[in-house]
Amino acid sequence: MAQHMRKGARVQALTANRLQDGIVVYLTPDNRWSEKMQDADVADGKEEAAALLARGQAFLGSKDVVDVYLFEVEGDEHGGIRAMSVREAIRQAGPTVRPDLGKQAEGKV
Repeated sequence: MAQHMRKGARVQALTANRLQDGIVVYLTPDNRWSEKMQDADVADGKEEAAALLARGQAFLGSKDVVDVYLFEVEGDEHGGIRAMSVREAIRQAGPTVRPDLGKQAEGKV
């Protein structure tokens, strides 16, 4: 599984793509998949991150999601979280070439 973060990442969340439609989803504390990054469970440290990854990988056999991996997050000024990498910010927001499509057009970013 690819992990898209810097080597010393401490605070992480778990993402995947929903198999049915390819939408980016995040694993929540109650083991559901949400389209909102703000709903994501956050792991602080290596042990919590390993446990979070294991929880997400358990869904791979159910054919609900694909490409489960951890990514680095940080707190934002509103008490939520934001992705540290440009890649994850783009995945969360939707296509960059057409702001009239996807989550950007729907005002869900």
